[in-house]
Amino acid sequence: MFAKSDTPSWVATILSWSWVAAAARIALVSAFLIGGIQKAIDFPGAVSEQAHFGLQPAWLWAAAAIVVELGGSVLVIFGRWVWLGAGGLGVLTAFAMLTANDFWAKAGHDRFLAVNAFFEHLGLIAGLVLVSILSLRLK
Repeated sequence: MFAKSDTPSWVATILSWSWVAAAARIALVSAFLIGGIQKAIDFPGAVSEQAHFGLQPAWLWAAAAIVVELGGSVLVIFGRWVWLGAGGLGVLTAFAMLTANDFWAKAGHDRFLAVNAFFEHLGLIAGLVLVSILSLRLK
C-alpha cells in the first residue's frame, strides 16, 4: 500500500511497521485527548472557555466538547468507526477554528496569530480526513 515507485524501500518498510500507524493515530489525536482530559478535570474552566466564545448554554457545549474529544480520539486510536471519531473531531475543529480563530475580524499581530492557528487547524482536519480514508483502504 505504501510502496510507490518514488518511495525508497527502506521508507516503505518503516511505514509498514504496524506500530508506526498506531503511533501516528495517537499523535494525530493527542491534542484532543489532552484537551478532553483537561476539560473533564476542570469542568468549570471548560464552561468558562465556552462562555468566553459566546456559546450558550456553556455547560452543554463544554460537555459536548469533552465527549467528542475523548470519544472521537478513542475511536481513531483503536481503529473502530474511524469515520465517526475523525468526523466528530473534524467538525469540532472546524467549529472551533471559525469561532476562536476569526482572523478576518482581527488586525496586526493578533491577526497573524489567528491566521496561523486557523490554517494549522485546517491541516489537522485534513489529517483526520486522511486517517478516515486510510481506514477504508486497510479493511
